This record gives sequence, structure tokens and C-alpha cells, in this order.
Amino acid sequence: MPVTRTSSPFELLAMSARNPTAGQATAGIPGALTERERFRMQLRRKPLLFDGAMGTLLYSRGIPQRACLDEIVLTHSDVVSEIHREYLEAGADAIETNTFGANRFRLAEFGLEKLAGQISRRGAQLAREARDVAGREALVAGSIGPLGASLRAQDRPHPGLARAAFREQVEGLLEGGVDLLLCETFSDLETLLAAIEEIQRACDLPVIAQMTFGEDLLLADGTTPAAAASALTEAHVDAIGVNCGAGPLACLEALIRTGPPTALVARSLQPNAGLPQRVEGRLVYSAEPEYFGEMVPRMLAAGATIVGGCCGTTPAHTAAMRAAIDALADEGRRGASVAPRPEDAERENAAASAPRTPRREIGLDGGAPPPTELAGKLAAGTYVISVEIDPPRSIRIDRTLEAARLLQQAGVDLVNISDSATGRVRMGAMAVAFGIQHDLDLECLVHLTTRDRNLMALEAELLGAHALGVRNILALTGDPPRAADQLTSTAVWDVDAIGLIEVIKRLNIGEDQSGTAIGQAAGFTVACALDPTAADPDKEWSRLERKLAAGADVIMTQPLYSLAQVEAMLDRARGTFGPGGFPVPLLLGVLPLHSSRHAEFLHNEVPGITIPDEQRAAMRDAGARGAEVGLEMAMDLLERTEELVQGTYIMPSFGRYELSAELVRRLRARMAARSAD
Repeated sequence: MPVTRTSSPFELLAMSARNPTAGQATAGIPGALTERERFRMQLRRKPLLFDGAMGTLLYSRGIPQRACLDEIVLTHSDVVSEIHREYLEAGADAIETNTFGANRFRLAEFGLEKLAGQISRRGAQLAREARDVAGREALVAGSIGPLGASLRAQDRPHPGLARAAFREQVEGLLEGGVDLLLCETFSDLETLLAAIEEIQRACDLPVIAQMTFGEDLLLADGTTPAAAASALTEAHVDAIGVNCGAGPLACLEALIRTGPPTALVARSLQPNAGLPQRVEGRLVYSAEPEYFGEMVPRMLAAGATIVGGCCGTTPAHTAAMRAAIDALADEGRRGASVAPRPEDAERENAAASAPRTPRREIGLDGGAPPPTELAGKLAAGTYVISVEIDPPRSIRIDRTLEAARLLQQAGVDLVNISDSATGRVRMGAMAVAFGIQHDLDLECLVHLTTRDRNLMALEAELLGAHALGVRNILALTGDPPRAADQLTSTAVWDVDAIGLIEVIKRLNIGEDQSGTAIGQAAGFTVACALDPTAADPDKEWSRLERKLAAGADVIMTQPLYSLAQVEAMLDRARGTFGPGGFPVPLLLGVLPLHSSRHAEFLHNEVPGITIPDEQRAAMRDAGARGAEVGLEMAMDLLERTEELVQGTYIMPSFGRYELSAELVRRLRARMAARSAD
């Protein structure tokens, strides 16, 4: 997150314009698992259960059948979010965005063609937010359907326009932070291949290609399942499947005719809940949830490792399938096709577990508390690596702990815990930090804002944090509460970040802000923020001087992207503080780029981030390799500044911590190699 505010750029992206190639992170990096490899590995371990219909549930909740269902993500986002959460609670391993028809041609029927990118982006955001609230590990699949039922033969748009429409939707979904792309309900192979090609030009995320066959088991263009599967295999998709059209039996037959799965191309099956009939103006489907549960063994036996439902299915169908999959797992009848392979386990565990550090010393014996590990390492001249973690938007902390464990294994020195970034409600940062330190013995640095607490609450929280061993604090003022989250919330701001530093430093001499003794001196390490590219640099540097005068122990910067930016910052520091530059250690902020669109958004729309022309040009040239190039640029900057700063503060994207972990691994490997020399 940008440390001069409590906002994270990636939280901002989640609100308005997501990263176009989020998740492709480690493509092409030796020793790192790409998103596609991890996806395939997951399918080899166990079946992946997708959710069911969205439109069926929207209709049941009062959305008119003639309405544009894709626009619902803008007009009735609460209904869409509720449905996503119901599927997750039913046991879905993956949820699809409500964007099946969010392309300019389908939307034109409602006069909404200019909103294609916005609708796709918002659909992905809603699914991600629902997952955060549910607190379950699940994938978000970006749903992409055909351009329109009427766009056949002479009505088809020019191929270039069709591709542009797919690309527009893909970019919106990627900006919203999807984990994979799902092309579904295609009955024309040529159009499906065009959509896949545009996806692959934009990113390297997993791609599932699902087709709808007629009663003759042919696509509308006459292609057989086998021929379609052959063409899709050559297109290098990750899974080939059948969805919609008819009930489980007919779809199962079509899937069988696509041929058996391979090590690189899995099979998926998401049928309708049988054939519908119109009852009182609504379509009612005949297949009950129990029937779908009974069909699960046959689906898996036919080679499907991705299963779920389409039209007419509900969370009850998902729950029945979940129970069936779990029962098969309990009985050990899933077979070798979904069992983990030895090489998978070996590769996944390649990063050795970091040595467990001693429990946090909390000074309960009345003596002065020892320095924090962060303070000790900085004092010893150790290059410190920290990565930011966002607290969950639910009462479950499991995924957050797993993220911290991944980063610990990669070799971080500590993790930063943000504090309701962008003014959106999340689990308290102090609670998350205690959980991580208690379970993993991994030191945390907590972002503490003055937005939400009056002076008494700030002091009380700091006393409790110290007693529990949380003693690294980043003092921030904080953004205003988001009206969309809490309509009646107001900010407090008894003090700003400078005042908070003064409060903490008084605790460090054994008294509160009123001068009353607290029994013994606290031992907090206090970090402050710096935006080296601020629009008003004189004000920013003046505030930094005041923060340091108040007693800040370490500086953490907004993300920088070039050696010239770093050198300009150091020159300003020498001009401000003297020939020695910064009087305290500095951690350089790094936010790896993922694509040209991502770079342009951060540069033009996110306060506190300036990306030089050279780096933006490199991202434009990178194309689908954007994430790899962004990682290489981040690594290059850290290598070139290693002797100029005391460490780095890495900011991950969308809760995908593997990219940050890979950057940490590469930094640690380079340091080890240098030590060996």
C-alpha cells in the first residue's frame, strides 16, 4: 500500500480499475510455478467444484427477465454479491463473474455498449469481494460468452471488431482481478478460438473453454466434439469442457466424445438442471440437487476434474455436488487422476521453510523490552525485506495466515498489516498481527491510522498491542471512510501521523500523553511514510522533517520505479538533512507492474505514484509478458539500489502473494550467491 496514506494502490485498483494481468506473475521465471501450473496441479489433486447459475437466482429475486443481467453488477450489486456468497457457503471452489454477456454487442441491445469494460471490471470486483467476506479459499473465474445469439453468418461483425470486443471484456475482467478466464456456452468454434487468442494476448492466466452442443452432439457450425477438442488443445487452453445446452446425461456424452484429459488439458462439465418448462411466465428446471449429487461419480469417471452447474442450478445443487465429492474423497475412490504427484509436492515445497524465530519478547518481567527484530536488523546493517498483507473482510483469518506462511517460507523478515485501507472495513490489523506472530513467529509491522480512533483509543490499543508482542508501528493519518461501506461513519483525527509518532514515543519513555506513568517504558519501533514524488514536494519533505523530529525510527516510501527517482530522493535527503542523507534507515517501496494498462492507471490515476516514461514504454512492449517484465524491472531496481537503502517494502496485488514471494526468493538467492562469493 502507498505508505503516505493508508490506501493501497491495489485496493484502489479493486475499487476502480484492476490490474490487467494480475496473477500471471511468475510466468517464465525459473523455479517458480506459474498460475497455469498451479491450476493444473490443483486439478491433479482433487476435483474443482464451480458454482451454478446466476441468472436463475437473479430472476427468482425479482430481476425482470427482460433486464440486462450483466448491468445488475452496477444496479443491484448487493444481490449479485449475496448470490456469490451463497455459492461459496455451499462449498464452491470457484465462482464465476456475472459478466457472461458483458461485451459491446450484447450490451448494445440495451444501449449499454460503452459500459462493457466497466461492467466486466465491476463483475470481477464483486466476486472477489464476496470471496473476501466469505473467507474461503476460492478462485474467481471471469465469465466470457459469445458475442450474441443473433451474430451469426451475415450478421457477424468484422473479425477485427469481434476481437476488439473480446479484448475489451478480457481487459475489464483482468482489471477486476480474476484468477482465470472461462469461455462458456460457445457453439461456434471459430469465435471461441478468437476469444481464446485475445485472452492469451492479454495475459497468461488459465483458460477454460466450454462449448454447447446440440442434440446431434455437434456445435452449431457442425464441428464434432473430437474435432473441437483437437483445435482447442492446439490453442493451448488449460481445460476443455461442455456446459449449458441440456442436462447432465447429454452433456456427459458430449464430454466423453471430446476424448480423455491429458496432463496439460483437463476436462470440465457444467450442465443445465435438465430441460426447462415455463411455469407462470418463468422457466423452471426439472433436475433436483440430489440428482446432480448422484451424477458426480459419473462426471469424474468420464474424466472431468472441473464440475459444476449451469442454467437452473442453485446453491443447493452445488451443496449436493460438494457432499458427493467429499464422500468420494473420504472413501479414497477419486483415483490417481486427481492424486498429487510426487514431483508436484517436491516442486511446491522447493522453498524451504524459514527458521522459526523466537517468540516475541514482551517484557512482562518489569525490565526494559528488547529491541524489535526489525530494529535489531536495521541496527546491524541487515537488508530488510517486508511484504504487505491485507486483513480479511470477514471473521476468518485462514487465508491470511496462509499468505503469511508463504511469505515466511520465501524469506521475508517481517510482514506489514494494513489498517482498513481506503477506509473500507476489514479485520483489525492488530488482531491479524497477533494471529500471525502467535501462529508463525513471523514479526509484523502494523499500520495504525488516526482516522478511526480518538487519542484515548489509540493509546489503549498501543498498550494492548505491546502486551501481546506487536511492537512495530507504521504511523499513518488514514483516508476518510468510504461512504459505500459505512454511510454513517465519520473520521476522528484527534491527531495526525506526526501526533501519533509523538504518542508512541512518549509510551517508549514510560508515560502516556497526559504524562501519567504506564509502569515501564514501552519498546515500539516507529515507521513513518514518505512520498518522494509528491505533487507538493516541499510540503511532503517538511512533514517528513516533523515526523523524524517526533521520533520516527525508519522511513518507508511510496513505490518507486527507476534509479533516477531513487537518486533524486537521496539528493533531496542530503539537501534537507546534510551530507549523510536520511538520518534513519529507509525501506524502498516497490510495487511490481503487471501490464501497460496497469502502469498507465497507476501513473495517471493513483495519487503518490509516478512511473517514468521508460518503464511505461517497457510495459507497452511487454504485451502478455507484462507481469514477468514488471518483476524483472522491480528486481533490477532493488539490485541497483541495494547499497543505497536499508531494505525494501513490497506491495502485492489482489491478495496474490506468490508474485511477491517470488521476488523475495530471488532477492534471497542473489544475497546467498553474493555471500558465497
